[in-house]
Order: sequence, then C-alpha cells, then structure tokens
Amino acid sequence: MAVKRKRSPKKSTAKKKVAKKPTRKLTKAKKTIKKITKPKENIVGKVTHYFPKVQAAVIKLKALVTIGDTLKFKGHTTDFTQNITSMQIDHVPVTSAKKGDEIGLLVNSRVREHDVVSKV
Repeated sequence: MAVKRKRSPKKSTAKKKVAKKPTRKLTKAKKTIKKITKPKENIVGKVTHYFPKVQAAVIKLKALVTIGDTLKFKGHTTDFTQNITSMQIDHVPVTSAKKGDEIGLLVNSRVREHDVVSKV
C-alpha cells in the first residue's frame, strides 16, 4: 500500500510588489528649463570644408543669405561674428543664395567642419 502525501496549498498567482526605480524628474525639469531659456538662433547652415590658404569656407545652406548679412560661426573651438563681404557658388560671385546651395565664403578666422552658422 502506497502512502499518500498531502498536497501543499496552492500559492497565490498575484505578482509581488517590486520597488520602483526612482524617476529622474529633476533631470528632465532641468533640460526643459534649459530649452526654454536658451535663445532661439536662426541657423543658416553648416561648414563642410575650409581652405586655409585663401581663408574661405564652404557652407551648406539651410536658409536664405545675402551679402551684408551678419553671420555667427559657432563650434568646438570657433566663436566669432562677421559680415558677408564676398560669396560664390561654383566660382561665380553671387549676391544671394537659397536653401540647399553650397556657397564659398571669405572668413576672417579659421573655421572647422561641422561648425554651425547662424544669422545674428
């Protein structure tokens, strides 16, 4: 004769409460404040190349620019402002350029690839 064992009572299938990780609301709030307080710049384009001997930069445009506009160049080691005095598209002098054009521009100081160009 076999001995019958008593079955243990079934454990509940409810999930155990797990402590939640602390949220980073403070960090998100800081980011939001920075976005609100940061002045909005009119980004014109980005530097794609620099020719040091002639001090000229190639800029891929995202907005319209004309001769006489004041541009600000901002990058890792670059931060200066200057007026547009000479501008070329495919070695042809022009007075204005539109979005999507790549222009050659004489600059007063060294610029680097990926520097951001904005209107002041």
